[in-house]
Amino acid sequence: MSEHHEAATSATTPDAGQSGFRPASVAAVPLATIAETLGVAVPAASQDRGVTGISLNSRAVEAGDLYMALPGASRHGADFVPQAIDAGAVAVVTDDAGARQLALAGDQPVPVLIVAEPRTAVGRLAALIYRSQPADGGFPTLYGVTGTNGKTTTTYFINSLLSALKKKPGLIGTIEILAGGAAIPSLLTTPESTDVHALLALMRERGLDAASMEVSSHAISFRRVDGVMFDVAGFTNLTQDHLDLHGSMDEYFRTKAELFTAGRARRAVVTVDDHWGRKLADSADIPVTTLATKPPVEGSADADWSVGSIMARGLGSEFELRHVDGRTLHVHTGLPGDFNVANAALATIMVLASGVDEKTLQTALDAHDPFTVAVPGRMQLVSAEPASVVDFAHNPDALSRALEAVRSPKEGSRVIVVFGATGQRDQGKRPTMGAIAARLADVVIISDDDPHDEDAAAIRAEVLQGAYAARDSEDLSSEIIESYPRDAAIRLAVNVATKDDTILIAGRGHEVWQEVKGVNLALDDRVELRAALTSKGFSVSTDQRIES
Repeated sequence: MSEHHEAATSATTPDAGQSGFRPASVAAVPLATIAETLGVAVPAASQDRGVTGISLNSRAVEAGDLYMALPGASRHGADFVPQAIDAGAVAVVTDDAGARQLALAGDQPVPVLIVAEPRTAVGRLAALIYRSQPADGGFPTLYGVTGTNGKTTTTYFINSLLSALKKKPGLIGTIEILAGGAAIPSLLTTPESTDVHALLALMRERGLDAASMEVSSHAISFRRVDGVMFDVAGFTNLTQDHLDLHGSMDEYFRTKAELFTAGRARRAVVTVDDHWGRKLADSADIPVTTLATKPPVEGSADADWSVGSIMARGLGSEFELRHVDGRTLHVHTGLPGDFNVANAALATIMVLASGVDEKTLQTALDAHDPFTVAVPGRMQLVSAEPASVVDFAHNPDALSRALEAVRSPKEGSRVIVVFGATGQRDQGKRPTMGAIAARLADVVIISDDDPHDEDAAAIRAEVLQGAYAARDSEDLSSEIIESYPRDAAIRLAVNVATKDDTILIAGRGHEVWQEVKGVNLALDDRVELRAALTSKGFSVSTDQRIES
């Protein structure tokens, strides 16, 4: 899955830290050690002051914390130093601008350490304070998954496969964070680096021996995984998304490629189905295992592992993973779509690359059903007649794959899709997504996603323009309808459906809030779809195994 709806957090963002991520016990690090790490001096009287936590957010500061007063989008973190000190901060790290601001406010009751770019120090300081991946070991084997689409499902697949191998795994991702206790709702695809290191320490404290993490391009750009070393980094694919942040596909690729360097990962598994995957496999400076889930492009080298012998198995597929030397693994997934074959294949080879024995891995695959696992809002089946699916597909490639995956071979069956586009995000994909829907669906209902501060009608107009242009120029027979608000569009889709049709509600997946002009409105596509189906007299599925 991609980094949908994600943006940089500033020092003033209330969601920047959560104390619930922290381990119960942290041995104090002397302030002198922190100062030495930063290359700055600290007053002799303060050198032995103990630091037991770190925060970017004054509202998340706990007693013993180091408060990182960073420049934000609208205000400087130095504005909140008094609140941080009141909450128990024992020292402050800031830049020259923050130090000047604090000097004008008068003497500070705690040491202030000044560095040119404090943001670049957050990850390594968090790693030092929480001892998240100590040199003497004892920390979870860490899997990081990046790419435009498939990150969420692949991390859930890894988590499920590790459980089948009798491991105690954790998970850090878009939907939730699992650290050996109750699930923690996730606020960002990848949390802030302070929270990431705290979570890894928490997992170690709780005896977890492995963890999988989604690594978004935002996380790399905004330094949320600084100081983290992944045992295995995995790459799914790269398609158009987030060009509002990166500007071009080349820059988007360069950001993703940073994960596949010696300072961030020990080894990698790279899906080489597209140009970007092949380029990444060639350029990475760590050992790479290549994976092909589609027939190779003419002239390209054979991948180390490739998918073959795909056969339908219920809603999902069974397939082989073949190594170039002839070794074979037999894999199955209960989830629909070729993209879930790709996700299952990547999860399998990433776990294999971490050192798990092939025979042991095959035994777990045979004895369990690790790739038929609940991943909320990812190809989640809500009813069987009509087949009604909620999916997170929110960019051109994901929407195309989802529409192709839900097409029924049943004669006379139609595909009805409801989707929109997000405000204040990559505008170039809006007409493209409209055109894709017109080509691959029979009834296209264009509604709102999260408009944010943009005019919702203007966003719909751009999507509609692409749909109409494709229908007219390509002589398509699709019916194109504009309907809003989104709950009304979902009811319309159900009202026009027969039991033989398929309804796809795309774009928001697991999300339960819709942001309109700064206001969060309660909206869960799954809840709305179930209500509409029930009202129409259709049965609603209770089989959670086929969520993805």
